[in-house]
Amino acid sequence: MKAIVLHKQAPIESEPLVYTDVDEPEIHEDELLLKVNCCGVCRTDLHIVEGELPPMKLPLILGHQVIAIVDDIGEGVKDVKRGDRVGVPWLFWNCTKCKYCRRGLENLCDNALFTGYNVDGGYAEYMVARGDFVYPLPQDYDDLHAAPLLCAGAIGYRALKLTGLLEREEGNLGIFGFGSSAHMIAQVALNKGLDIYVFTRGKERQEYALSLGAKWAGAPTDEAPVKLDAAIIFAPAGWVMVEALKKLDKGGRVVLADIYMTPIEKLDYNLLWLEREIKSVANVAPMDVRELLTEASKAHVKPDVKAYILKDANTALQDLKQGKIRGSAVLKII
Repeated sequence: MKAIVLHKQAPIESEPLVYTDVDEPEIHEDELLLKVNCCGVCRTDLHIVEGELPPMKLPLILGHQVIAIVDDIGEGVKDVKRGDRVGVPWLFWNCTKCKYCRRGLENLCDNALFTGYNVDGGYAEYMVARGDFVYPLPQDYDDLHAAPLLCAGAIGYRALKLTGLLEREEGNLGIFGFGSSAHMIAQVALNKGLDIYVFTRGKERQEYALSLGAKWAGAPTDEAPVKLDAAIIFAPAGWVMVEALKKLDKGGRVVLADIYMTPIEKLDYNLLWLEREIKSVANVAPMDVRELLTEASKAHVKPDVKAYILKDANTALQDLKQGKIRGSAVLKII
């Protein structure tokens, strides 16, 4: 089968991803063989390629926003049948037994495996997934537009929940960075009655945010017309988090939605004074994926998608790094 393989971490400009033939994977008990239709391109993939995240497996097939058709079923798999269209997210498997799993925090599982990182992912014609870690997809989404929901959408939704504003169904939410995750979760937040203020560099992205319903859009260093009740940071830059704290109201919370962020060089205590908080997001739990798929359908979220063919994965990740993709990049496998 055809696949994109990473043999050695390197800058994406050196085109380290190799389009090649590899053996079709074999399945074992409780596993599925999936024929991949498409796979979303995530900034986490870029962090893995360029070595900002340590390698867990090399050679590696990346990809964890997978839309696929069930091709074969291993012994012990329940509730899934051949021909089903399913999605595969970042969390490949969790142990169910550690203290985090028992508390419903599967995303923090001590023994978790992650798709396209610990195990091969969806930058290929076929892949293996666990039968109890795939998700039925809303019928109102085609393959290309469903793919970004599985990670960019789900991680954004977990970040949105952690702001505490969903419970109130009101408040001023700041969104810092406006790419794949942000443009989808903004639509969910608006549908929940929140007011959105977007901080992003570039006039085109600011205008895009306004077109989706943001109350205001400007650069991260600009002053918003209101104090923020909460903020989500999608930009992997420590200085942006500091800017968000400056704009936060008393008792507000900043949620960091990236798996990687540059160092925070200076943080004055007065920015945290008056019960302001900082909280990070680590991965997503199965419930986050299920809830996001439901909420996205309710809100009629429209992912902005740019499609690439599989062999152009290096180009897609270069475009992502250079800010050339307004919404989400997706690789078409078939």
